[in-house]
Amino acid sequence: MAAKSVLEDIKKELDSHVGEKIRVKANKGRKKIDEKEGILEKTYPHIFVVKIEEGHVDERSERRVSYSYTDVLTETVELILPELSS
Repeated sequence: MAAKSVLEDIKKELDSHVGEKIRVKANKGRKKIDEKEGILEKTYPHIFVVKIEEGHVDERSERRVSYSYTDVLTETVELILPELSS
């Protein structure tokens, strides 16, 4: 049951950052790291969605990538959240 509590804590933390820019580092295996920056668009009970803009200024395209809270817990996905300005 402790893991469920940790997953709920991760979701609550992300809930407070919906709509903000975040950086995602995803371990794709075989020493491949996929690093993207996007907007934390929505959180759901088991996953969260990041909207990523790609391409050049002229030809912007959007795509959405989803990750699970378990990915964050197992450190398969690392999130860099915006710093609080003081």
